[in-house]
Amino acid sequence: MKKAMLGGLAALTMAATAMANDTSAVLEAGGLVYTRQDSVDMLSEDLFISQEEITVDYVFKNQAETDLETVVAFPMPAIGGFLEFNAALDDYEHDNFMSFTVSQDGKEIEPELQQRVTVNGIDMTEEVKSKGVSLLPLSETTRAAIAKLPEDVLKDWETRGLILNTAYDPEKPVAPDYYPLWKLETVFWWRTTFPAGKEVKVHHSYKPSVGGTVAMTFVRDGAPTPELEEYRERYCVDDALLKTAIKLEKQQNYDAGIYFYEKWMSYILTTGANWAGPIGQFKLTVDKGDTKNYVSFCGQNVRKVGPTTFEMTATDFYPEKDLHILLVVPSQ
Repeated sequence: MKKAMLGGLAALTMAATAMANDTSAVLEAGGLVYTRQDSVDMLSEDLFISQEEITVDYVFKNQAETDLETVVAFPMPAIGGFLEFNAALDDYEHDNFMSFTVSQDGKEIEPELQQRVTVNGIDMTEEVKSKGVSLLPLSETTRAAIAKLPEDVLKDWETRGLILNTAYDPEKPVAPDYYPLWKLETVFWWRTTFPAGKEVKVHHSYKPSVGGTVAMTFVRDGAPTPELEEYRERYCVDDALLKTAIKLEKQQNYDAGIYFYEKWMSYILTTGANWAGPIGQFKLTVDKGDTKNYVSFCGQNVRKVGPTTFEMTATDFYPEKDLHILLVVPSQ
Protein backbone atom coordinates (compact mmCIF):
# COMPACT_ATOMS: atom_id res chain seq x y z
CA MET A 1 0.00 0.00 0.00
CA LYS A 2 1.58 3.27 -1.07
CA LYS A 3 1.76 6.11 1.37
CA ALA A 4 -0.56 9.08 1.24
CA MET A 5 -1.17 11.83 3.78
CA LEU A 6 -4.31 13.72 4.68
CA GLY A 7 -2.80 16.56 6.72
CA GLY A 8 -5.23 18.84 8.54
CA LEU A 9 -8.21 16.54 8.06
CA ALA A 10 -10.35 14.92 10.69
CA ALA A 11 -11.21 11.36 11.31
CA LEU A 12 -10.17 8.07 12.78
CA THR A 13 -7.69 6.20 14.75
CA MET A 14 -5.81 3.08 15.40
CA ALA A 15 -2.61 1.48 16.47
CA ALA A 16 -1.03 -0.75 18.88
CA THR A 17 1.18 -0.53 21.91
CA ALA A 18 0.75 1.77 24.84
CA MET A 19 3.27 4.59 24.66
CA ALA A 20 2.61 6.79 27.68
CA ASN A 21 0.79 7.11 30.97
CA ASP A 22 -2.99 7.29 30.72
CA THR A 23 -2.85 5.42 27.44
CA SER A 24 -5.27 2.74 26.29
CA ALA A 25 -4.08 0.28 23.67
CA VAL A 26 -6.01 -0.73 20.58
CA LEU A 27 -7.16 -4.30 20.07
CA GLU A 28 -6.50 -5.09 16.43
CA ALA A 29 -9.26 -6.85 14.50
CA GLY A 30 -9.97 -7.20 10.80
CA GLY A 31 -12.12 -8.97 8.23
CA LEU A 32 -13.29 -12.53 7.81
CA VAL A 33 -10.79 -15.34 7.28
CA TYR A 34 -11.73 -18.08 4.83
CA THR A 35 -10.26 -21.51 4.28
CA ARG A 36 -8.23 -21.29 1.08
CA GLN A 37 -10.48 -21.61 -1.99
CA ASP A 38 -8.63 -21.19 -5.28
CA SER A 39 -11.85 -21.15 -7.30
CA VAL A 40 -13.48 -18.29 -5.37
CA ASP A 41 -12.87 -14.69 -6.41
CA MET A 42 -13.52 -11.68 -4.19
CA LEU A 43 -15.19 -9.40 -6.69
CA SER A 44 -15.41 -6.47 -4.28
CA GLU A 45 -14.84 -5.33 -0.70
CA ASP A 46 -16.48 -2.20 0.72
CA LEU A 47 -14.93 -1.29 4.08
CA PHE A 48 -16.30 1.48 6.32
CA ILE A 49 -14.48 2.58 9.47
CA SER A 50 -15.62 4.98 12.17
CA GLN A 51 -15.06 5.19 15.89
CA GLU A 52 -18.52 3.75 16.49
CA GLU A 53 -18.63 0.90 13.97
CA ILE A 54 -16.73 -1.03 11.33
CA THR A 55 -18.75 -2.59 8.52
CA VAL A 56 -17.58 -4.69 5.60
CA ASP A 57 -19.52 -5.78 2.51
CA TYR A 58 -18.04 -8.49 0.30
CA VAL A 59 -19.13 -9.95 -3.03
CA PHE A 60 -17.67 -13.38 -3.86
CA LYS A 61 -18.07 -15.56 -6.93
CA ASN A 62 -17.36 -19.25 -7.25
CA GLN A 63 -15.82 -19.75 -10.69
CA ALA A 64 -15.89 -23.58 -10.41
CA GLU A 65 -18.49 -25.87 -11.94
CA THR A 66 -19.39 -27.37 -8.57
CA ASP A 67 -20.52 -25.89 -5.25
CA LEU A 68 -17.76 -25.28 -2.73
CA GLU A 69 -18.09 -25.48 1.04
CA THR A 70 -15.72 -23.60 3.30
CA VAL A 71 -15.25 -22.62 6.92
CA VAL A 72 -15.29 -18.90 7.71
CA ALA A 73 -13.84 -17.39 10.87
CA PHE A 74 -13.74 -14.03 12.62
CA PRO A 75 -10.83 -14.04 15.10
CA MET A 76 -11.43 -11.63 17.95
CA PRO A 77 -8.38 -9.94 19.46
CA ALA A 78 -6.84 -11.81 22.39
CA ILE A 79 -7.55 -10.16 25.76
CA GLY A 80 -5.91 -10.45 29.17
CA GLY A 81 -2.65 -12.21 29.75
CA PHE A 82 -1.09 -9.90 32.33
CA LEU A 83 -2.06 -7.62 35.19
CA GLU A 84 -1.43 -4.34 33.39
CA PHE A 85 -3.48 -5.27 30.31
CA ASN A 86 -5.03 -1.97 29.26
CA ALA A 87 -7.34 -2.42 26.30
CA ALA A 88 -9.70 0.08 24.74
CA LEU A 89 -12.94 -1.88 25.20
CA ASP A 90 -16.40 -0.87 26.38
CA ASP A 91 -17.59 -4.38 27.23
CA TYR A 92 -15.60 -6.79 29.39
CA GLU A 93 -18.56 -8.89 30.53
CA HIS A 94 -19.72 -10.69 27.38
CA ASP A 95 -18.19 -13.24 25.01
CA ASN A 96 -19.09 -11.05 22.03
CA PHE A 97 -17.24 -8.07 23.46
CA MET A 98 -16.98 -6.34 20.05
CA SER A 99 -20.68 -6.83 19.12
CA PHE A 100 -19.83 -8.88 16.04
CA THR A 101 -22.66 -9.67 13.56
CA VAL A 102 -22.64 -11.39 10.15
CA SER A 103 -25.12 -12.12 7.36
CA GLN A 104 -24.98 -13.80 3.95
CA ASP A 105 -27.26 -12.80 1.08
CA GLY A 106 -29.37 -10.86 3.57
CA LYS A 107 -29.82 -13.76 6.03
CA GLU A 108 -28.34 -13.41 9.50
CA ILE A 109 -25.83 -16.09 10.51
CA GLU A 110 -25.52 -17.39 14.07
CA PRO A 111 -21.83 -18.36 14.30
CA GLU A 112 -20.25 -20.97 16.55
CA LEU A 113 -18.03 -19.77 19.39
CA GLN A 114 -14.59 -21.18 20.17
CA GLN A 115 -12.65 -19.91 23.18
CA ARG A 116 -9.29 -20.94 24.56
CA VAL A 117 -7.59 -19.92 27.80
CA THR A 118 -3.79 -20.07 27.92
CA VAL A 119 -1.00 -19.23 30.36
CA ASN A 120 2.49 -19.05 28.88
CA GLY A 121 1.24 -21.00 25.89
CA ILE A 122 -0.31 -23.80 28.00
CA ASP A 123 -4.01 -24.49 27.34
CA MET A 124 -5.95 -24.33 30.62
CA THR A 125 -9.45 -23.92 29.19
CA GLU A 126 -10.91 -27.07 30.75
CA GLU A 127 -9.34 -26.32 34.13
CA VAL A 128 -11.09 -22.92 34.33
CA LYS A 129 -14.38 -24.34 33.01
CA SER A 130 -14.29 -27.24 35.45
CA LYS A 131 -14.41 -24.83 38.39
CA GLY A 132 -17.44 -22.97 36.99
CA VAL A 133 -15.49 -19.76 36.34
CA SER A 134 -16.13 -17.59 33.28
CA LEU A 135 -13.33 -17.55 30.71
CA LEU A 136 -13.50 -13.74 30.42
CA PRO A 137 -10.35 -12.52 32.22
CA LEU A 138 -11.37 -8.86 32.47
CA SER A 139 -14.85 -9.49 33.87
CA GLU A 140 -15.84 -8.49 37.38
CA THR A 141 -18.06 -11.58 37.42
CA THR A 142 -14.97 -13.71 36.83
CA ARG A 143 -13.09 -12.12 39.72
CA ALA A 144 -16.08 -12.62 42.01
CA ALA A 145 -16.25 -16.32 41.07
CA ILE A 146 -12.50 -16.76 41.70
CA ALA A 147 -12.87 -15.25 45.18
CA LYS A 148 -15.32 -18.04 46.07
CA LEU A 149 -13.02 -20.91 45.06
CA PRO A 150 -11.68 -23.25 47.78
CA GLU A 151 -8.27 -22.38 49.21
CA ASP A 152 -6.58 -25.44 47.71
CA VAL A 153 -7.80 -24.47 44.23
CA LEU A 154 -6.60 -20.90 44.70
CA LYS A 155 -3.13 -22.12 45.69
CA ASP A 156 -3.05 -24.48 42.70
CA TRP A 157 -4.13 -21.70 40.31
CA GLU A 158 -1.47 -19.37 41.74
CA THR A 159 1.14 -22.07 41.11
CA ARG A 160 -0.06 -22.51 37.53
CA GLY A 161 0.03 -18.76 36.90
CA LEU A 162 -3.71 -18.48 36.34
CA ILE A 163 -4.21 -15.89 39.09
CA LEU A 164 -2.24 -13.45 41.23
CA ASN A 165 -3.02 -12.17 44.70
CA THR A 166 -2.79 -8.38 44.37
CA ALA A 167 -3.69 -7.53 47.98
CA TYR A 168 -0.84 -6.18 50.12
CA ASP A 169 -0.54 -4.05 53.22
CA PRO A 170 2.84 -3.82 55.00
CA GLU A 171 1.11 -2.76 58.22
CA LYS A 172 -1.40 -5.58 58.70
CA PRO A 173 -2.74 -8.79 57.17
CA VAL A 174 -5.36 -8.24 54.47
CA ALA A 175 -7.84 -10.46 52.70
CA PRO A 176 -6.57 -11.81 49.37
CA ASP A 177 -7.70 -10.19 46.14
CA TYR A 178 -7.11 -12.47 43.15
CA TYR A 179 -6.69 -11.20 39.59
CA PRO A 180 -6.92 -13.47 36.49
CA LEU A 181 -3.68 -13.64 34.49
CA TRP A 182 -4.78 -15.89 31.63
CA LYS A 183 -5.10 -14.89 27.99
CA LEU A 184 -8.40 -15.51 26.21
CA GLU A 185 -8.53 -16.21 22.47
CA THR A 186 -12.00 -16.04 20.90
CA VAL A 187 -13.04 -17.06 17.39
CA PHE A 188 -16.49 -16.96 15.83
CA TRP A 189 -16.80 -19.45 12.96
CA TRP A 190 -19.37 -21.06 10.66
CA ARG A 191 -19.68 -23.14 7.50
CA THR A 192 -20.85 -21.62 4.25
CA THR A 193 -21.35 -22.71 0.64
CA PHE A 194 -20.42 -20.87 -2.55
CA PRO A 195 -22.82 -22.07 -5.27
CA ALA A 196 -21.18 -22.76 -8.64
CA GLY A 197 -21.05 -19.72 -10.90
CA LYS A 198 -23.03 -17.49 -8.52
CA GLU A 199 -22.29 -14.33 -6.56
CA VAL A 200 -22.52 -14.42 -2.78
CA LYS A 201 -22.88 -11.25 -0.68
CA VAL A 202 -21.51 -11.23 2.86
CA HIS A 203 -21.89 -8.41 5.40
CA HIS A 204 -20.32 -8.15 8.81
CA SER A 205 -19.93 -5.45 11.43
CA TYR A 206 -18.42 -4.90 14.84
CA LYS A 207 -17.57 -2.16 17.31
CA PRO A 208 -13.89 -1.20 17.04
CA SER A 209 -11.43 -0.81 19.85
CA VAL A 210 -10.41 2.87 19.90
CA GLY A 211 -7.26 3.52 21.86
CA GLY A 212 -5.39 6.71 22.55
CA THR A 213 -3.35 8.87 24.88
CA VAL A 214 -3.88 12.13 26.74
CA ALA A 215 -1.42 14.15 24.64
CA MET A 216 0.24 14.26 21.24
CA THR A 217 3.12 11.80 21.20
CA PHE A 218 5.00 12.71 18.02
CA VAL A 219 5.53 16.41 18.96
CA ARG A 220 6.66 18.02 22.19
CA ASP A 221 7.83 21.54 23.05
CA GLY A 222 7.50 22.71 19.46
CA ALA A 223 9.61 19.93 17.94
CA PRO A 224 9.19 16.35 16.70
CA THR A 225 9.89 13.52 19.15
CA PRO A 226 11.78 10.28 18.40
CA GLU A 227 8.37 8.64 17.86
CA LEU A 228 7.88 10.65 14.66
CA GLU A 229 9.70 8.10 12.50
CA GLU A 230 7.41 5.36 13.72
CA TYR A 231 4.41 7.60 13.03
CA ARG A 232 5.65 8.31 9.52
CA GLU A 233 5.84 4.58 8.84
CA ARG A 234 2.67 3.56 10.61
CA TYR A 235 0.30 6.43 9.80
CA CYS A 236 2.12 8.17 6.93
CA VAL A 237 2.40 11.38 8.95
CA ASP A 238 3.87 14.00 6.61
CA ASP A 239 5.45 17.41 7.11
CA ALA A 240 2.10 19.17 6.68
CA LEU A 241 0.52 17.38 9.63
CA LEU A 242 3.71 17.75 11.67
CA LYS A 243 3.65 21.51 11.09
CA THR A 244 -0.03 21.62 12.07
CA ALA A 245 0.58 19.58 15.22
CA ILE A 246 3.38 21.94 16.33
CA LYS A 247 1.03 24.87 15.79
CA LEU A 248 -1.74 23.17 17.76
CA GLU A 249 0.63 22.43 20.62
CA LYS A 250 1.37 26.14 20.99
CA GLN A 251 -2.37 26.81 21.41
CA GLN A 252 -2.69 24.43 24.34
CA ASN A 253 -3.70 25.71 27.77
CA TYR A 254 -4.14 22.85 30.21
CA ASP A 255 -5.36 25.17 32.98
CA ALA A 256 -8.20 26.21 30.70
CA GLY A 257 -8.80 22.65 29.57
CA ILE A 258 -7.58 23.31 26.02
CA TYR A 259 -5.29 20.63 24.63
CA PHE A 260 -4.99 18.06 21.82
CA TYR A 261 -4.64 14.31 22.14
CA GLU A 262 -4.40 11.21 19.96
CA LYS A 263 -6.85 8.45 19.12
CA TRP A 264 -5.93 5.26 17.28
CA MET A 265 -7.75 2.52 15.42
CA SER A 266 -6.56 -0.55 13.60
CA TYR A 267 -7.88 -2.86 10.89
CA ILE A 268 -6.10 -6.05 9.83
CA LEU A 269 -6.26 -6.24 6.04
CA THR A 270 -3.63 -8.88 5.33
CA THR A 271 -4.81 -12.03 7.11
CA GLY A 272 -7.87 -12.69 4.98
CA ALA A 273 -6.09 -13.06 1.63
CA ASN A 274 -7.34 -16.56 0.90
CA TRP A 275 -9.27 -15.91 -2.29
CA ALA A 276 -8.23 -16.83 -5.84
CA GLY A 277 -6.61 -13.49 -6.68
CA PRO A 278 -6.59 -9.80 -5.72
CA ILE A 279 -9.74 -7.95 -4.66
CA GLY A 280 -11.45 -6.89 -7.89
CA GLN A 281 -12.82 -3.60 -6.55
CA PHE A 282 -11.73 -2.31 -3.16
CA LYS A 283 -13.29 0.69 -1.42
CA LEU A 284 -12.33 2.15 1.94
CA THR A 285 -14.34 4.88 3.64
CA VAL A 286 -13.02 6.54 6.80
CA ASP A 287 -15.36 8.73 8.85
CA LYS A 288 -13.51 11.25 10.98
CA GLY A 289 -16.45 11.85 13.29
CA ASP A 290 -15.88 15.60 13.73
CA THR A 291 -14.63 18.36 11.44
CA LYS A 292 -12.30 19.57 14.22
CA ASN A 293 -10.24 16.39 14.14
CA TYR A 294 -7.07 15.80 12.12
CA VAL A 295 -6.33 12.45 10.50
CA SER A 296 -3.49 10.56 8.89
CA PHE A 297 -3.35 7.07 7.39
CA CYS A 298 -1.61 5.28 4.54
CA GLY A 299 -3.56 4.74 1.34
CA GLN A 300 -3.77 5.17 -2.41
CA ASN A 301 -5.77 7.81 -4.25
CA VAL A 302 -7.47 9.00 -1.07
CA ARG A 303 -9.95 11.86 -1.52
CA LYS A 304 -12.33 13.77 0.68
CA VAL A 305 -15.94 12.90 -0.19
CA GLY A 306 -17.83 14.61 2.65
CA PRO A 307 -17.42 16.92 5.64
CA THR A 308 -16.15 14.03 7.77
CA THR A 309 -15.44 11.23 5.30
CA PHE A 310 -12.51 10.16 3.12
CA GLU A 311 -12.52 7.52 0.45
CA MET A 312 -9.94 5.30 -1.18
CA THR A 313 -10.68 3.05 -4.16
CA ALA A 314 -8.48 0.54 -5.97
CA THR A 315 -8.82 -2.07 -8.71
CA ASP A 316 -7.20 -5.51 -8.45
CA PHE A 317 -6.12 -4.61 -4.94
CA TYR A 318 -3.88 -6.86 -2.86
CA PRO A 319 -3.35 -5.64 0.73
CA GLU A 320 0.34 -5.67 1.56
CA LYS A 321 0.05 -4.08 5.01
CA ASP A 322 -2.55 -3.51 7.66
CA LEU A 323 -4.42 -0.25 8.09
CA HIS A 324 -3.44 2.13 10.91
CA ILE A 325 -5.29 5.41 11.45
CA LEU A 326 -4.23 8.35 13.61
CA LEU A 327 -6.53 11.05 14.91
CA VAL A 328 -5.45 14.29 16.56
CA VAL A 329 -8.46 15.45 18.55
CA PRO A 330 -9.21 18.71 20.45
CA SER A 331 -10.29 18.49 24.07
CA GLN A 332 -13.30 20.69 23.42
